[in-house]
Amino acid sequence: MKLRTRLTAWYAGVFLIAGVALVALNYWLLAGWMPMEGIAVSRALPADAGTTYPGFMPVEASQLPADTLVVSGAEFAANTMDTVLWQSILALLVAAVIAVWLGWVVAGRVLAPLHSITSTAHRLEAERLDQRIELDGPPDELKELADTFDGMLDRLASSFDSQKRFVANASHELRTPLAVQRTLIEVALAAPDANDDLRRLGAHLLDTNERSEKLIDGLLLLARSDRGLATRELVWLDEVIDDEIESCAALASEKKVTFEVRTRRYLVDGDPVLLAQLVGNLLRNAVLYNEPGGSVTVELDQELTVANTGPTVPAQAVPGLFEPFRRLRDRTGTAGSGLGLSIVQSVARAHQGSAKARPNGGGGLVVQVNLPETGVRQAS
Repeated sequence: MKLRTRLTAWYAGVFLIAGVALVALNYWLLAGWMPMEGIAVSRALPADAGTTYPGFMPVEASQLPADTLVVSGAEFAANTMDTVLWQSILALLVAAVIAVWLGWVVAGRVLAPLHSITSTAHRLEAERLDQRIELDGPPDELKELADTFDGMLDRLASSFDSQKRFVANASHELRTPLAVQRTLIEVALAAPDANDDLRRLGAHLLDTNERSEKLIDGLLLLARSDRGLATRELVWLDEVIDDEIESCAALASEKKVTFEVRTRRYLVDGDPVLLAQLVGNLLRNAVLYNEPGGSVTVELDQELTVANTGPTVPAQAVPGLFEPFRRLRDRTGTAGSGLGLSIVQSVARAHQGSAKARPNGGGGLVVQVNLPETGVRQAS
């Protein structure tokens, strides 16, 4: 049972125990007070007089009018006790129903701060640590719990923010030496006396340098999307998809991969650069981790779905693909930094969306991105 139900049961149980004890006490006290000897006279009017005999007075039978109702003390006591008992039980049952209802209401009021804490915890994510409970009320145990929870969130938010700033600053600082290295390599390769060995070494260094620059750019983009959106504008997601497919055309032709596209008009309120990076990463991954003669299916309806053919992806390995620098073993030989799906997930969360993946039947991967569609409609 839920805590509210248990509290209601406890409240009602305690009330019933107290009610039963009260009824038993009243019954016992009334039994000790009731007269059990002599003659008890009911409130009755004699037929030939206007006199009332007010109640339960032990008198001699010879003193009573002939038509007065007379009962023995024991019989009257038994009837009265039975009546009191059954009426008490009935009243106790009615009060128990009211007690259950009141217990349910009171338990809800008592647990309301806990529901506030739970709902706040559900809204929290690593990218959204700005939620606070800020519980009002007297300084009791629940307020102490809420304040402790808020303090923990403050420390977590500070820690995550420091981590993101470190990644962004470190990535920015690393770009300058990489640019200098690339320039020095290009100058050395352009020298007239550069031999073949030097040119091969220079080409290898340039390729390594380019991969490092892409990694740094990916880290910068990941840090930027993790911080949320500074500005927003209306973006047609279907147009972004068309542009990114055109950008991937050369790579797809090289890998002998074809695109199958089915989209509709889809308007998103967000950052056009980050959305382009999200779509571009999905398409490039679908092409890079494909097989010669394979295909990439792009659908945009209620959500964006990108599916590709290729090697079989184990279901247990799919969640790890969204972690930075995580790739399958048979993918490590493919050019890439291992940040593609991490950036996709981070950008989706920055737009209050989500990203998930599953193995494609027959091989490959299906990635589904849910981005909130704005209610604004414009002419196509």
